[in-house]
Amino acid sequence: MNHIENIKKHFDKNFVESPLIETFEAGNIILTSGKLVASDPLITSEMPAFTTDFPTGEFPVLVHKEIESNCVAYVEIVFNNSEVSTWKLAVSEGQNISDLAEGEIYGFPVESGMGCLMDFETQQNLILLEQHLFKRKGEDFMGIYEEFFHEHFFHEEGAVNQYAFLKPHDEKPGNLFAFETGYGEGFYATYIGFDKNNIPVKVVCELVEIN
Repeated sequence: MNHIENIKKHFDKNFVESPLIETFEAGNIILTSGKLVASDPLITSEMPAFTTDFPTGEFPVLVHKEIESNCVAYVEIVFNNSEVSTWKLAVSEGQNISDLAEGEIYGFPVESGMGCLMDFETQQNLILLEQHLFKRKGEDFMGIYEEFFHEHFFHEEGAVNQYAFLKPHDEKPGNLFAFETGYGEGFYATYIGFDKNNIPVKVVCELVEIN
């Protein structure tokens, strides 16, 4: 089964029926420009946005875990409840689906074990935050993960969160959704479900392919 067929099987409906998957409502992501970015922000701080224009506003994020491993398998943003007519691989400028061989994908590389979905403007705010912290702390700056992400994933009592919403700028509305990527390092694709009028209905980031 190719990737699109698998995504279609799980996500054409408004809920996932697989007995292998458990779904959690994570909260809302805020998109301010409608330009969506998927990245490992620790290795690619300036990832290009997808070419598709998405709605702006607040939208629910669903996390789908593989029950057996308890790993985050899919992350889904839902824009509306329209019926999905077609699925397409998300691409950035200069990427052409026709250039891919069978089974190949475009996606984002992960080395840290963490991925993010965020508006392009939020990515810019994250870059500014890192620059600000570096200038303020100098040699004491430990990196954007330790300075910004770490406290949202690890707690003093030893508990570990697998995902979290974070705001890189307190005075601006955009936030980002950070999450563990499947089994860790890898190369992960994002898929867009469109309605019959070619309007985005949902976005799904695939981290573990569950048939």
